[in-house]
Amino acid sequence: MTGSELDRRLVSAVLSGDADAVRDLLYEGADPNTPDPEKGLPVLCAAVAAYDAPVAEALMDGGADPDRELPDGGTPLWRALDGGSPAVFESVLGKDPRLRLREQERERLLARARSWYETGPVEGLRRRTGARGPAASVRVTDGDYDWVDQYTLGGLVVRAGHGAILTSLEWSFRIPTPVDELIDRAVRIPDEEHVDWSAVWLTLVRRHCAEVLAATLAQREHPDPAHRRFVADYLRARGVIACDSPSAERESGILAAWATRETDGAVLAKVLEAFAEYEHPDMEATGLRHAAHPDPRVRLRATTVLDASEEARSPEARAALLALLGDPDARVRLEACRAGLRDDDALLAPAAEELVRLAEGPYEELRGGVAEALASSRDRTPAVADALAALLADGNQLVRLEAAYGLALRDDPRTGEATERVGPLGAGFEHDHRVNALWDWARGGDRPWRLSTGAGNA
Repeated sequence: MTGSELDRRLVSAVLSGDADAVRDLLYEGADPNTPDPEKGLPVLCAAVAAYDAPVAEALMDGGADPDRELPDGGTPLWRALDGGSPAVFESVLGKDPRLRLREQERERLLARARSWYETGPVEGLRRRTGARGPAASVRVTDGDYDWVDQYTLGGLVVRAGHGAILTSLEWSFRIPTPVDELIDRAVRIPDEEHVDWSAVWLTLVRRHCAEVLAATLAQREHPDPAHRRFVADYLRARGVIACDSPSAERESGILAAWATRETDGAVLAKVLEAFAEYEHPDMEATGLRHAAHPDPRVRLRATTVLDASEEARSPEARAALLALLGDPDARVRLEACRAGLRDDDALLAPAAEELVRLAEGPYEELRGGVAEALASSRDRTPAVADALAALLADGNQLVRLEAAYGLALRDDPRTGEATERVGPLGAGFEHDHRVNALWDWARGGDRPWRLSTGAGNA
């Protein structure tokens, strides 16, 4: 295939958002800086404008130049910054930006990110477009998990993720922004799934040292619950990412003590969630202390702590979990079921019974977790198998896949029909344990393969 044909196909793949095709074409020799024929700009700019982080990442991995000067004097990196998507900006920032970019350019990027952040996206759009009316807004997912507001005004679109972009730049350029300033930035929108919040805790985890830890922990005494909740979330991240850290024992002790005095329900729930990521001799005692708390968020995480304890369960812990199986809150009951399924028959049977009730109930947002717990449970009673079969009618494909997987583990005769009812699966399931189990079930019994999938197993 000629270079021009590869480049033409690359433009098409970028505009259609096909990151896998982009990677394949770049591997075959397409030019990563190919211009879009309509606009005359490198295709990286098209990915940036479309907020397509996977395609932008694929282009960057293939050698696209984020610093190439554009006709307006900017660069693709500048456009990514202006767009306000942290996920896209991270994809375009490239490797070693502190070494790649001159000091003057680094300072300009920082100043521009700070200006967008302090001005705000709507006022920024007004200054750029001259439009004075209200901006249309929508909440969108940025990256895999976090959210950000997206604004449209005067024909331009901007996402309000400049706080996260500023935080990312400061880390990339090794600027030691004061911890208090970073936390103020994180809690400006006090939601732990917002891009600004996530960027700050990730940066603090990366910057970990005695001084950063001390400054962060000092904010657990802050009068604003959002600041305290951020500290707890930071410690939760530390427990997940750096569980073998030399300071892990100290951190778990801080969380154990904190849980005895925190009065805000949302903060206490986050403290307990963080505590469950560590090892501590008072794990069970801490869970029991809060198992009957009036706030369901606290009871939920108390259940998580009880389940996380590595000690043999005491009669008191089993009694508490049995009571939590009948909790008024369905999320608490599901968490208690997960804990009960890993226990002996005294809790296994009632946990399985409650899972069946949850599967039959009006808890659509919990159905994925219920299906997963039912599928992997050691309970092999007909009631559980029937509940899994009923879940094959769910509108969520992942719930149906989980249900089919559970039936395959039980060698249930309905597995063939279940496999068919999962429906076609796209790419991304090549190594999925559930698809592999269904394939093994079909192959082991010399049965026809009925699952249409992009996985190589078929």
